[in-house]
Amino acid sequence: MSADYQQAREALGIRLRELRLAAAGGRLTGAALARRLGWPQPKVSKLENGRQTATPEDLRAWSDGTGQPEAYDELLARLRGFESHIRSWRRQLSSGHKRVQDTHLAAHGDATVLRGWETSMVMGILQTPDYARSVFTRYAELQQSPRDTEEAVRSRMRRQEALYDPTKRFHLLMWEAALHARICPPAVLGAQLDRLLGVIGLDTVELGIVPFGAALKVPPATGFWMYDDRQVIVETWHAELWLDDADSVATHLRVWNTLRESAVYGADAQRVIGEARRAL
Repeated sequence: MSADYQQAREALGIRLRELRLAAAGGRLTGAALARRLGWPQPKVSKLENGRQTATPEDLRAWSDGTGQPEAYDELLARLRGFESHIRSWRRQLSSGHKRVQDTHLAAHGDATVLRGWETSMVMGILQTPDYARSVFTRYAELQQSPRDTEEAVRSRMRRQEALYDPTKRFHLLMWEAALHARICPPAVLGAQLDRLLGVIGLDTVELGIVPFGAALKVPPATGFWMYDDRQVIVETWHAELWLDDADSVATHLRVWNTLRESAVYGADAQRVIGEARRAL
């Protein structure tokens, strides 16, 4: 968790405490508010001290419970402000994967030059429907989120229409490990690798593969996307980080350019993909 995120969470907690102490009808103790809301008392303390992130439902209950429903919009704006940078999977996937895919569809639509780096699986913009279906199924199991697999697959496939847009350019890098990850049945992975071989011929796509044997100036680390050198999206196990400050963007651009020096393209990339295909 970033320091900025924690500071924003603590600031929200201070505001919640102010509302409790200024409750209509007289100040409330934490225990009294917890009883009124039907919460365990420690929850009030955790929210006020920035040790737990409030949900929109928590904020609605708090503003109503303190007799200040007009404060809800302000509280929600504070929450949305710091969640716009760190978007937890628990919250994003509360209604399934489709909503997340639609968000990325909109982000792709606004960008002209897109850079991507992936270490562990074929990146979504290049996935076949069957491969995407396997990925969504595995993540739904991990995150214990609602199953909307088919809707999510359709949204991901709509994102791929951008690959044929002559106004866009995709500069994509993958570590060779992504070609071997058995996140899906071998037959599905084989079809996915065939798809990658075909992508190399698209004039809007530059696909580079960093082979296992390539010398690396930086560790492969985690994957990320860059949109027009103005925004970076990084996936972790607990959240997505949407970063738009100049330092973060510049750092990720340096990482991407450094990794690119280790990649192979064109016929050499096809050879690496073909070897992975034959290994199946």
